[in-house]
Amino acid sequence: MARLYLSLLVLVASMVLASRGVHAWSSPKVVKKFQDIPESYVYVQQALWFAMKEYNKASKDKYLFKVVKVLKSQEQVTDSLDYFLKVKIARTMCKKILGENENCLLQQDSKMKKMFLCTFIVATKPWKFELTMLEKKCQDV
Repeated sequence: MARLYLSLLVLVASMVLASRGVHAWSSPKVVKKFQDIPESYVYVQQALWFAMKEYNKASKDKYLFKVVKVLKSQEQVTDSLDYFLKVKIARTMCKKILGENENCLLQQDSKMKKMFLCTFIVATKPWKFELTMLEKKCQDV
């Protein structure tokens, strides 16, 4: 009898692992393709905040950058809510060591000014409080 339970346990465990493996390797099913959405939408704002937090964390610049203009915001529905964001960002006067500050002024000195055009794709699962950066591309403006 104990052998039967052990065999069943091994079978169930392998089925669970196999199903997770198949799910992990398949791409998520698109329920609704990317469509324009207002930048004022709360989840767009959350995705922008997260994208800039991740950008500033990865940047080697000693100053923080912030969004100066949202050029495009789109939402796609898969197993998460994905946000495509095309933005212009610029260097602020705030140094990273001071932490994040929404009220940072942009650099005024022409030697210190720096601007990028960036596209971010952020996946969110608000019901789980999860945000993930799927794509980040920036180029000088």
